[in-house]
Amino acid sequence: MFAHARRLAIVLAACSSSLLAQETPPAAQPVTPPAPTGPVKSGDVTSPTAKEGVVTTHHQIAIDTAGGPQTVSYTATTGYLELPSYEGKPRANIFFTAYVKDGVENPASRPVTFAFNGGPGSSSVWLHMGALGPKRVKMDDQGMPLPPPYELLDNQYSWLDLTDLAFIAPISTDFSRPVEGQDPNQFHGLTEDVSSVADFIRLYVARNKRWPSPKFLAGESYGTTRAAGLSGYLQDQFGMYLNGIVLISPVLDFAAIDFGPGNETPYWTFLPTYAATAWYHGKIAPALRKGGTPDDFKRFLSEVENWASTEYLLALAAGDRLTAEQRDRTAQRLADYTGLSKQFVLNSNLRIEIFRFTKELLRDQRMTVGRLDSRFKGIDAAATGDSPEYDPSYAAILGVYSGTVNDYLRRDLGYENDLLYEILTGRVHPWNYSQFVNGYVSVADTLRGAMCRNRDLKVFYASGRYDLATPYFAMDYQAAHLGLEPALRANITSAYYDAGHMMYIRLEDLKRLKADVAAFYGKAGAK
Repeated sequence: MFAHARRLAIVLAACSSSLLAQETPPAAQPVTPPAPTGPVKSGDVTSPTAKEGVVTTHHQIAIDTAGGPQTVSYTATTGYLELPSYEGKPRANIFFTAYVKDGVENPASRPVTFAFNGGPGSSSVWLHMGALGPKRVKMDDQGMPLPPPYELLDNQYSWLDLTDLAFIAPISTDFSRPVEGQDPNQFHGLTEDVSSVADFIRLYVARNKRWPSPKFLAGESYGTTRAAGLSGYLQDQFGMYLNGIVLISPVLDFAAIDFGPGNETPYWTFLPTYAATAWYHGKIAPALRKGGTPDDFKRFLSEVENWASTEYLLALAAGDRLTAEQRDRTAQRLADYTGLSKQFVLNSNLRIEIFRFTKELLRDQRMTVGRLDSRFKGIDAAATGDSPEYDPSYAAILGVYSGTVNDYLRRDLGYENDLLYEILTGRVHPWNYSQFVNGYVSVADTLRGAMCRNRDLKVFYASGRYDLATPYFAMDYQAAHLGLEPALRANITSAYYDAGHMMYIRLEDLKRLKADVAAFYGKAGAK
């Protein structure tokens, strides 16, 4: 189960499969970001400071809560925080957007959550404009995009009733850039990224007098890898103990998701999501679907999970020692559960790699299915080939989020910057995983250590059943192998949703995620 870590430069947070095949753009050149000169609205906006380039605006939002609608008045701050070196010299300007509830006198009574997406190379726009922030992109109830031009809505499921929010843009994403003369590569790696994001959190907490506040992290995709790394780094370097971590579409150990030579783990951890996808697209035989109800679906997935982690896992472990009868029986069961032909399964040596699945499942319709969200369908130029040209689920969200965030920052928050807003950039690659030269990247032990040292630290992870980037069953496997003593296992809770990587694009799942997170914050020490 070993492979060179460079193979793990997988874009996890929001990426198309075609992007993975493209040549990596040249590294970003050091840029000194200009101080924005946004419009100043009398009584509403504070002019940006010359040094930090920060704009402040004031707003209200009505949020749905268990006790009924709640109006939250809040202050939005967006712009740059200058990141110093240990000696105090400027290293980078980190772009952020923070939302703080007005009128809170005691910081100990109000949590603060630091949120980010992943990539590596992703901006924070997805969590910001999709789930946590006071505005969300308008899509249909299933999360499908509407025709352009795109719109923003007040987010009645924002987390602002629970916690203040600070969305962080790691270096080279959003508007974040190194200062002139600084090499951007010093920020582009697992430990380098954790260190710089941790420095931002420390400085934000200190400047805003939030040391007494309950502190949370919320990360998505590779952002969950970052969050696990931060859990240990913040404790060890700053003595900053967290109350809770929310992991959305998580990955802690890349061995569970990377189809590398000799690594059998992804083949069986992806299988339940293959099965869910086949069910969604009508590729499961009626005898297995039974009535086709939601309860039948859950029963079916439970059956697949059990078989994947027992008989299928043993068949993979047996390798060439499988008898012809065992191989035939395993292939038939795989075909039944995946909606693929038995011959295709046999030709794949009982091992179905993700992009072969997304290309093959609907090949008879000349269509492909999505990676981030396998409910989505795409059309390639040709039905031949063993991988899709692009990820239709990423194509469906890119324009919506890009168009709305660029307008929102200028129009609603009064922030102007002529730099390119990097939604998802390849400029951070190759990402440095040098500490894992001979193995798969894993931050699972870092999270385990943080939970053992801080026994009050709670973790909640949210997974979509149609997520083929970070499948839910793969995370279940990772969580079960953290090595926690029984008393600490109860500090980890989870929930599953009927959408993909960004489950919150589906309205019902956005509601459920907010309710689940509200319960989690209550248990994790939010006052």
